[in-house]
This record gives sequence, C-alpha cells and structure tokens, in this order.
Amino acid sequence: MPEGPEIRRAADLVAQALVGDVVTTVRFGLPALRREAPRLQGHRVIDVETRGKAMLTHFDHGWSIYSHNQLYGVWRVCAGQDLPRTNRSLRLLLHTRDNSAILYSASDISVWRTAELHRHPFLARLGPDIMNANLDWRNIASRLQSPQFRGRTLASLYLDQGFLAGIGNYLRTEILFDAGLHPLRRAAELGVGERGRLARSTLSISRRSYQTGGITLRPGLMRSLQKAGASYEMRRFALFGRSGKPCYRCGSPIIREEIGSRRIYWCTACQL
Repeated sequence: MPEGPEIRRAADLVAQALVGDVVTTVRFGLPALRREAPRLQGHRVIDVETRGKAMLTHFDHGWSIYSHNQLYGVWRVCAGQDLPRTNRSLRLLLHTRDNSAILYSASDISVWRTAELHRHPFLARLGPDIMNANLDWRNIASRLQSPQFRGRTLASLYLDQGFLAGIGNYLRTEILFDAGLHPLRRAAELGVGERGRLARSTLSISRRSYQTGGITLRPGLMRSLQKAGASYEMRRFALFGRSGKPCYRCGSPIIREEIGSRRIYWCTACQL
C-alpha cells in the first residue's frame, strides 16, 4: 500500500495537472458514484490535499472528492485527453482542457461537501499528517507521552493512523531503525532523549522518502551501493525487505517477524 510520502507525491502531480483549471469531464468507474459526476463537472479545482494515505481534491463550489488508493490504487497524469494503455480498472477520470488525472484500481472513493469532510469515518480518526510541513518533532514527542498512546508498543503505535497519519510498514521499520529503538519497546519506557530522537527520525525518514521517491537509505550510502552494483531493492531501505542480510551499520543479521499479521524488520545489535 502506498504510504504518506507516495500519496503526497501523487497529489503534487495531480495538483500540477488540475489546480486552477475547470474540470470539463468527470467520469466515475464505480456505478454508485456516476450520479455525482454532474455535480463536479464544469467546476474549478482549487487544491489537492493529502491526509495520511487519503487524497482530497477540492473544487471551487464547496465539494470535494475523497479517494484512498488502498493496496492497488494508482494515479496517472497525462497531457491531453488520450488515456494511457493499461489493464487496470478506471475508477475516476478528471479531464481539463489541457490535462487528465486518472485513478485506477482503487474502490474507496466518495464525494463530500468540503465543510463536512471532518465527518468522514476515516478522516475523523486521523492523527497529524506526517507530510504536513508544519508538523514539528516536539508535537510527535508530546504524543508519545499521551495517555492514549504511551502504553502501546512502538510496533503497534507506528501503524496507528490515529497516532500519526501516513506511516505504514516500510516507514515504521525504517524510522525505528534510524532511532535505534526496538519495535517491542513501549512508548512509556522511552526517556526524554529517546523520545526526541524518535520524533526527529519520524520526520526525517518520512521527508527523505518523499524527496527521493521512496528511498529511505542515507544518500551517501545509497550512492555507494549503486556504484557497487547493488539492486534497487538492496539500496532503497536500511532494513525493510532485507531479512537475513547484514545490517549496513553493524553487520549483524536483520530479523524479520510478523507482529499483528504485518511484517517488521529490526537489527538485533542496533535497536535496543
């Protein structure tokens, strides 16, 4: 499933194609939504927002499209109105005079009055968005101490969209490794310095993934591995997907486990 950085990058592309322009054609692939197309057609897109893994396309007359890519959804943007060739199922098509934005394969799509989006059952329970430029590490450190969250393990907490929106499996693994913290430690056990380190890692790893298109490994190490001929997957992440391989930092073997039916990786020496 795409995580917050990927959805924000997709939103940037959709915004570049649509914002400021009138949508001349709206087509929904889901039959239940087809009656909504006339409500949006002929109106101008004013913003494309993300909240965690959800995207919100806002129109100038106070209506918005909510979409969540889920496991298989993907956005495509192209110039003109000739659609890409694909076997994917079209779920949403937005044409302007000059550009097209198409969402394929997702099924969690709905149309809302913008002022009522706070009532959406998914959006209503989200914590701060990790891609929000105004999110400060101090806010994250404070949330780690909150009665609502402090009793949880980091492995559990860092998949809870109510704690922070936009973190998924790979970011969880990479953030906890960068902070040097074991996934089964509880937030309540962390000292002041550990909370600060974790909060900073949360922001830095998430923002690095956004800037690089999904690479969380330190840039210098990534370039060294690339020159040495390492595959993309072996130079993308520090730990995620590298079970049994040596840790780039200390050489110890990387462990993979299933916690709550979700895979997670850690280094037995670097994460205490």
